This record gives sequence, structure tokens and C-alpha cells, in this order.
Amino acid sequence: MKNAAEILKPNHTGEFKKNFTGNIPILGIRIISYTVVLLLASVLMYIFANGIKVINWEFLLSAPRNNMTEGGIGPAVFGTLAVIFLMIVITVPLGIFAAVYINEYIKDRWLARIITISINTLAGVPSIVIGLFGLGFFVLFVGKNLDEVFNTGMLLGKPAMLWASATLGVLVLPLIIVTTVEALKSVPDIQRYAAISLGSTRWEMIKTIVLPQARSGILTGIILSISRAAGETAPLLFLGCAFFLPDLPVTYLDLGLFAIPMINPAEQFMYLSYHIFVLTTQSTNPTLTKPLQYGTATVLVFLTLLLNMTAIIYRIKFRKNLEGLRGY
Repeated sequence: MKNAAEILKPNHTGEFKKNFTGNIPILGIRIISYTVVLLLASVLMYIFANGIKVINWEFLLSAPRNNMTEGGIGPAVFGTLAVIFLMIVITVPLGIFAAVYINEYIKDRWLARIITISINTLAGVPSIVIGLFGLGFFVLFVGKNLDEVFNTGMLLGKPAMLWASATLGVLVLPLIIVTTVEALKSVPDIQRYAAISLGSTRWEMIKTIVLPQARSGILTGIILSISRAAGETAPLLFLGCAFFLPDLPVTYLDLGLFAIPMINPAEQFMYLSYHIFVLTTQSTNPTLTKPLQYGTATVLVFLTLLLNMTAIIYRIKFRKNLEGLRGY
């Protein structure tokens, strides 16, 4: 017979086995996380170490020359920024208003579910398929019909920057909608009820109460979508991305005394990710262009990291402002 002291004595061996068994999944998750971080750091360090040697102002601003074995990436940087700017103008208002409609106006749960399934399905479509859709719909259908209606020849019925931006907008639209919906859901419903009870219309409530509090999440989704679009190549293969284009796709608005340079959305363009693809696969001497490949990749990775860091900084800033308004 065991006495009470022996029965109540803790079993350290059993506790050790239980804790060790329970900590195995946590240990595995930590190892996987550290491995991913290490791999990312290794890739970035390797790219930066090989690309930083050629980066200077001449490389960033000048055009390629001598069969793209010398010179810089100025037209590719300008084309990337111009395409992203046009994509923002086209996609961001559409994505935000779609998210507001889904979260604030739809009462039919089945309709909301169908729309959500459609958005998730669109998010899973391969980017090369989106590119083919952009060529068939925007260029061959919309552009050619507009040329016939306005009798503009081949102004819009050809691959151009405008249709590339619209196609990238279709690609990132699900990301903007989903992140905006989640940001809108984070706003407490009690604030909506309070605004309505004080006499506000639904749109006034959304404009003054919901959107200001959800702007950090909305901005995060927008910047992440920009980061994704900046690294895409497949959708642009059919939509006006040029192999070599030393001239910038700009036009001038004549105001009499002076002319204002503007982006020409009907022209072809160069793009950073496509430029890397061309240097690695289409160059007559890929070994000779290897420093330019790493330099272009470094600029593209730095641009993506800069956009992601901007999203994080603004999210933290808006959260602090929101907590100050709420008083906690």
C-alpha cells in the first residue's frame, strides 16, 4: 500500500514526456520559420552582393545600349512606375467601392457568398491566363471597337501601356477587395448603429466613420497589390512590353507658352521584370549581361521591399492615430 505522500508526489518523468511531446510541433514551426527567413536573407544578400556593383545614377537613368550589354535601365524604371500609376488609377477606386458594396450594402447572404467565391476564384487564376484575357478583351475587343467608333486607326486596338495596366488591375483586384473587406469588418458595428441613430445616411456613415478607421488595412492591401504587380512578367508578354525601347513613352500637352510632359498610355513600354527576362533568355551573350541582370533584380527587389515597408509604417501610424481617437 502506498501512503498519501507517495501518491501526491509529482511524477517528473511523466511531466517531462508530456511537455516534450507538446513542444515538438512548436519546435518544428520555429525551425521552419527560421529556415524560411534564412533562405530569404540568403537570396537577398546574394542578389545585392552581385547587383550593388553596377548601381549608380547613370545605371538608373540612362537607356540600354550596345545590344543591351551596356547602359542602364532608365526606360524600364519609368515604364514600371507609369504602368503601376495607371493601374492604381484604374483599380483602386473599383476595388474599394466593390468591397464597400459587399460589406455594407449586400443583405442577401447567398449573393454575398457567390460574389466572394467569384473573387477567390479570380485570385486563383494563373497570371498568364489573365494576360491572354487582357489581350483578347482589352486589345482585340475594347480597343478595336473604340478605334472603329472614333475612327482613330490603330490607336487603341494594339498592345499598349493602358491595356497592360488594366490587365494588371484585374490580376490584383481580388487582393484589394479582400483586404478592404477585412478592414471594413474590423470596424465595430456599434459605431455604425450610433451614426445611423443620429440621423446619418448610410453613405455618410461609411464616409465619415467606417472608411477613416479602415484606411490602414485598405492602404496595406493597395501597397501589397502594387508590390505584386511590380514583379509580374507573364501578363505583360502580350500587352506592349517592349524588348528594347530607348525612348520614354511620353507625350506633350501643348499649352501655348509651354508644353507639359505626360504619360502616353497608347505607347509600348519597358518593364523591370520583363527586362530581367530578356537579359537572361533573349540576349546574344547572357554572360556579358549578367552584371546588368543582377543590378536590375536588385532595383526590383529594393522597390518591392520599399513598398512593403511603406505599408507596414503607414499601418502602424494609422493604428496609433486610431487608438488615440478611441482613447486607449
